[in-house]
Amino acid sequence: MAVPTRSIPSGDGRPAEDASLRLQILGPPRIWHGGVELDPGPRQQTRVLALLLARAGKPISAPELIDLIWDDDVPASALNVIHKYVGVLRRLLEPGLPVRGVGSFILRRGNGYLFTVAPGTLDLAVFREHVVRAEAARAQRRYEAALDHYVRGLGLWRGPAGDGLAHGRTMTSVFAALDAELYEACVAAADLAVSLPRPERVLPALQLAASMAPLHEPVQAGLVRALAAAGRQAEALSVFGAVRARLVEDLGVDPGPTLLAAHRQVLTRTPPPATATEPDPRSHPYPDMGMDTDTDSRVGCPSAGTAGALVGRTKELAALRRTMEPAFTGGTAVGIVQGEPGVGKTHLLEEAAAEAARRGALVVRGRCLNGEGTPPMWPWAQAIGALVDALPSVAREKWLQGELGRLVEPPGDEFTATVLPEGGVRFRLFERVVAVLGEAAAERPVVLVIDDLQWADGASLELFGHVAARLPGGTVLLGALRDRAPAPGPRLSRTLAAVSRTSGHRRFRLGPITPDAVAELVRHETGRATVPDAARTLHARTAGNPFLARELIRLLADGGALTDATAARAGVPTTVRDVVLDRMACLDSDTRDLVQAAALIGPDVELGLLARVVGADAESCLEHLEPLTALGILEPGPDDPFSFRFAHDLVRETVRATMPPSRASRLRSAAREATGRDPPDRNRWTGAVGPLAMDRNRWSGPQAVHSPLAGSPFPHSSSSGAP
Repeated sequence: MAVPTRSIPSGDGRPAEDASLRLQILGPPRIWHGGVELDPGPRQQTRVLALLLARAGKPISAPELIDLIWDDDVPASALNVIHKYVGVLRRLLEPGLPVRGVGSFILRRGNGYLFTVAPGTLDLAVFREHVVRAEAARAQRRYEAALDHYVRGLGLWRGPAGDGLAHGRTMTSVFAALDAELYEACVAAADLAVSLPRPERVLPALQLAASMAPLHEPVQAGLVRALAAAGRQAEALSVFGAVRARLVEDLGVDPGPTLLAAHRQVLTRTPPPATATEPDPRSHPYPDMGMDTDTDSRVGCPSAGTAGALVGRTKELAALRRTMEPAFTGGTAVGIVQGEPGVGKTHLLEEAAAEAARRGALVVRGRCLNGEGTPPMWPWAQAIGALVDALPSVAREKWLQGELGRLVEPPGDEFTATVLPEGGVRFRLFERVVAVLGEAAAERPVVLVIDDLQWADGASLELFGHVAARLPGGTVLLGALRDRAPAPGPRLSRTLAAVSRTSGHRRFRLGPITPDAVAELVRHETGRATVPDAARTLHARTAGNPFLARELIRLLADGGALTDATAARAGVPTTVRDVVLDRMACLDSDTRDLVQAAALIGPDVELGLLARVVGADAESCLEHLEPLTALGILEPGPDDPFSFRFAHDLVRETVRATMPPSRASRLRSAAREATGRDPPDRNRWTGAVGPLAMDRNRWSGPQAVHSPLAGSPFPHSSSSGAP
């Protein structure tokens, strides 16, 4: 069925009337013929086309096509279906082709097919050509020409490759590999554009890539640097804060060196003149190829507030609501929410604060940041700055002229000036914070939220404790912190102990959500109900972590019915995989080999067993485990100082997938020799029955391993479970 559309220019600049065929895979798969858009056909047929385009120029066998499209649910007629779809697609691409004609585009190669690319026909081929030319121009130091080619190539992307067609682990990986080419080109283009400087030219592509990969740190760092270079420092800091919040809250890892370096550059950068402008869309340097230019639905900075509905927290929200209630009648309230990364602490506070705002309260927020370069008392500068801005102009000027002015608007370089007075001056500043809270609360209730207290500097913690003890009537003080990875430090523990003695204090620890809540999450994310077994499998794979459950559900959303089997077979969400792979990229080969061996052994890894499997001494293993714990990939076991565990099993699955088959085979043999048992050979989950019910002591052997550190044997941990 032909769908009329506007005429399209060709990928190489030829007039539209010469463009007989145009194909898009850098976004939703689309076809244009002679300026008219064509319907690519049923979903399975479109998948065949998309895979042929994704592998353009390379043969793809019929069995591989079958595996990519159907995974393990292969129908008996699969091969005939493939042949039928190929025949229909040939005639679609070449309308005059006879029924059994071969055509010029989809050629038979052995037992498979090869899609041949005519110049300027396929957006993927044009994109790659521009990247090659950009790299060549850059090597020749023709930097402006290189940037031109990057911008033209990146301008062809309209969303994730094969958008809307990903189905199953293997097919998803094909399109993820194409997306990775976008991310790599974006990072290179950002470096070049910032150095020229022409940052505004790459911002649209960076924003699209950032929306596609919200936890891809090199891309996010490129966006942060480009925004700052374009004079949009506030947006740059907002992007960094949102990405850092998701990394910390959802995955339990800190920003990596690339993102932290970009953040430091923003904090120390002198803003350029305010004449920097957005590029004129009419002067886009590359032809549009007939694709829709409205990409607002995908372009934008990631937000910490886009996590979706608050599911499975009805009781916790009601308890937090009761805790806050006295502030609406002139009293005070202090609430502390804690839990593991991804459990929904920030989301719960946001929902509670939103309810308070709907009741007329003023809500101000501050978020503690981790990493060098963060100004002292940064969360309070954010929160009190917003509070002062909400006051009438006369009151605002009064407060800014005193000590609060040093906190909210430091003199000199606004990002580096110190706001840490000593002695009595610091106490006076703290009292000014209490006073301005009281003045604002006299008009309407105030809800003050300080998030990620585990990263708070000493002065911020002092002020948090001071405000909690001197809280004015009509004020709610809310805080959130991770209680593991890392565990609260001594200063935070002392602050929390002091705050717990204040009137109206309530402490909440969020645990995992239930299988029923996971089922509700499925309904919210997909609009479809799910069978109880599927919900239980999703719950088991994610240990009831709301963030990880949501990511798995979104991964499965395009795959039809969500069943126990599909939930068990789903791969690792790209949001998790991108972070883990980026972390592993900075590891040396010995450390990478060690973490791969640990991933094979299981989610819980006893040091002695790991040392025997890799053939190293325990002291050497500990040395190489240090960067893994610093990166948030592994963490010490809760009960045994000589055991480690993966931050989450999805992290372990990602690490395990990086292992070449030959190395995996050698490690299994070593594990078999070390334990006298075969290691569980499981590359994917198979449901809540079977592997999930394995005896967690099956790896516990009678042997003891001698530790060169302690000078005495330490036994196998009974928590060294099967992977």
